[in-house]
Amino acid sequence: MTQAVKEIPAGLPVVGDIHEDDFKDWLRLWDGNNDGVHNDAVTKETWSRLLTPVFPVHGFVARVDGKMAGLMHYILHPVTGHIDPVCYMQDLYVDPAFRKRGVGRALVVHLAAIGQREGWARMYWLAEANNAAAQALYNDLGVKLDFTLHVLPLS
Repeated sequence: MTQAVKEIPAGLPVVGDIHEDDFKDWLRLWDGNNDGVHNDAVTKETWSRLLTPVFPVHGFVARVDGKMAGLMHYILHPVTGHIDPVCYMQDLYVDPAFRKRGVGRALVVHLAAIGQREGWARMYWLAEANNAAAQALYNDLGVKLDFTLHVLPLS
């Protein structure tokens, strides 16, 4: 007896792996994530890292009706305060044409499910304080800590 394949209702995000033939669509979102600032060397290296399973940089994308609507990149790493790895959710970007349709939430929930399955200690991320849409999503999903971020550029 064969089991019927469940169809995803139209308009809902479907989260899945990034594949080599996704580059063109991924690049459009990647450039949007970087506010149009494009560095060929960084883009090439990021793409390579995403496609190399043993590298600690990973990612996936969300599609709506077959169109790439959002991306998620994350980094797994050890920390001193826990034995299990932690996950830094580095990039979450949703195409403006697909915003307010659950794409960002689907990406975060997918990542959290991976972390629960694999036994990560926690996920964490940064978001610009004035990005109201991101703040609304993140305040609904996570616990806001009151730290400040300091950066010392080294190169």
